[in-house]
Amino acid sequence: MKPILIIATDGFEQSELMEPQRLLEEAGAQTVVASLQAGSIKGWNDKDWGDSVTVDRLIADVAADDYAALLLPGGQMNPDILRMDKDVIRLVRDFAAAAKPIAAICHAPWLLIEADIVKGKVVTAWPSVRTDLANAGATVVDQQVAVDGNLITSRKPDDIPAFTAALIDAVGLGNEGGAAERKRA
Repeated sequence: MKPILIIATDGFEQSELMEPQRLLEEAGAQTVVASLQAGSIKGWNDKDWGDSVTVDRLIADVAADDYAALLLPGGQMNPDILRMDKDVIRLVRDFAAAAKPIAAICHAPWLLIEADIVKGKVVTAWPSVRTDLANAGATVVDQQVAVDGNLITSRKPDDIPAFTAALIDAVGLGNEGGAAERKRA
């Protein structure tokens, strides 16, 4: 199986990158972290800076064809910075065009809005992002995980187990039937 791409930058919600990454790797997936700069990126943990994660690739050097799925961790700073980068939005659109799984949690659905891929989809997110999603044409639900076609969305760190199980299921690594409430497009 191709690796799963994780796109993040400084200010990512630490638990929303590191815990899904751990669970994916335990399930047998390889993960690749791509960012705007080389070296490492620093997470946000509770009310202060957290741990750093090594950057494997620059966003400008990755292509959707080389990956099985896309994981977008949240936090406020991380997706707000990333949604302003044309290469990030191009990648999100490329994953969507290829109908590959795109998993976005917390504030990360901002990237889905910017890529213009939520219209007509059932999604969830952190409460402050829900109006943005509705304004972009999505049907917004308040549940642990929403799966609509290739989009997998969740609200917050407490949803990580269900969120990651849905992504594991989507890439065919596990049989987590019933872990996600589904609406197929």
